[in-house]
Amino acid sequence: MEKISVAIVDDQNLFRQSLALLINSIDNLNLITDSSGGQELLDTLKVLDTRVDVAVIDMDMPGMNGIQLNKLLHELYPETRVIILSVHVNEALISKMINAGAASYLAKNCDKDELITAINTVHEKGFYFNNEALTAIRNGTNHKNHAHDLLNPIPVALTKREKQLLLLICKEYNNAEIAAELFLSVRTVEGHRNNLLIKTNCRNTAGLVLFAIKYGVFEVHFNQVIIPDFKNE
Repeated sequence: MEKISVAIVDDQNLFRQSLALLINSIDNLNLITDSSGGQELLDTLKVLDTRVDVAVIDMDMPGMNGIQLNKLLHELYPETRVIILSVHVNEALISKMINAGAASYLAKNCDKDELITAINTVHEKGFYFNNEALTAIRNGTNHKNHAHDLLNPIPVALTKREKQLLLLICKEYNNAEIAAELFLSVRTVEGHRNNLLIKTNCRNTAGLVLFAIKYGVFEVHFNQVIIPDFKNE
């Protein structure tokens, strides 16, 4: 089994070194580099002969903060998925970073098992949103215009098939699982997914989930996800 390549960026030495030990202790994870800052990571990536699948980055760092680093990683290394690991867990910042393309946002005091789950899920599904992140996304919706949004919930024209695909993405289905569910080829699913990204102007799968929540394609109620039925459209 091919291992998931991971990079860590955090300026707190003890925390970063402890996190590196944790990553190295997991059989299917491969720590490529641990850096004390954003520029150090970018300099390292320039000379690496392997890709980084998942970057776990802090928000508060000297020189280049997590917001700036997340932006540069998306521009320079779009194949690298970003997990934010921060002491700051306010809803506005969580929503901001997910809007900016982060695949997951976790508190630094999260359980180690959740971090490992997030890395695996982000690598396989493209995103991992826990209850805190889902609540931030939900509360980030403009409630003032909620009634208007319900009249025209999706600002772009999606086909029935694209809606079905989007709902399955929100349920954390990967391409192969979507293909099996909808009786399509994986290549066809990839084509529909790419069309969704273009139509919605989203950066990645996490952005598609954010789009779906924002425009009412599915609604989150605490631990329950309620998904509308588009079968009869």
